[in-house]
Amino acid sequence: MHTSLATTSRLLWAALRALLVLTLLTGVVYPLAVTGIAQGLFPGRANGSQIEEDGHVVGSRLIGQRYELPAGKGEKTPRPDLRWFQPRPSNGLGTNSVNTRYRLLLSGATNRSGDNPELIRWVEEAKDAVVRDNSTPHYRVDPARVPADAVTSSGSGLDPDISPAYARLQVHRVAERNGLPVGRVAELVERHTDGRVLGFLGEPRVNVLELNVALREMTGA
Repeated sequence: MHTSLATTSRLLWAALRALLVLTLLTGVVYPLAVTGIAQGLFPGRANGSQIEEDGHVVGSRLIGQRYELPAGKGEKTPRPDLRWFQPRPSNGLGTNSVNTRYRLLLSGATNRSGDNPELIRWVEEAKDAVVRDNSTPHYRVDPARVPADAVTSSGSGLDPDISPAYARLQVHRVAERNGLPVGRVAELVERHTDGRVLGFLGEPRVNVLELNVALREMTGA
């Protein structure tokens, strides 16, 4: 009886010591070591690839955001603020229904097939809006030249980048709305166009947030 109790106590004490040691290693030492290495070698990425403007964090270069005007009376959805370059559509995003105190967006795609009538309607409406919003008295957008990323959302709905073609399509509208020469805005787009990774991976892209931060600096807004 006493031998069995002593054995059980010894096993329990060994298990408790193992638990304490592993908790210390995996719950304290390892996280601190990884955090220290990340902050030392990759501080920007470790902190979420934040973009700052005038000392304030305005977003992350990894997550897209909308540029919209407050919804007016009777409007179901807010209108885009046409002073700024616009990102891809985000039809795939759902709304937060768990905690309605916060208007969070849920990442996701539309999950519609290519021949889905609702998706086709979304694309057609988005294309009409792109042509209408980006045409100016001196520049008419050719519907045939509207790129795919201007009318379709990404798989996550939070893509921070657009194609150079979509950015260039918006140049005349942005220039007119901000009272800037078209050439200066076009040059701004070219400066913020990133090429393929390692020269052959992916496609050229423009980060919308970084581009709009530069535009704000240019206009002094």
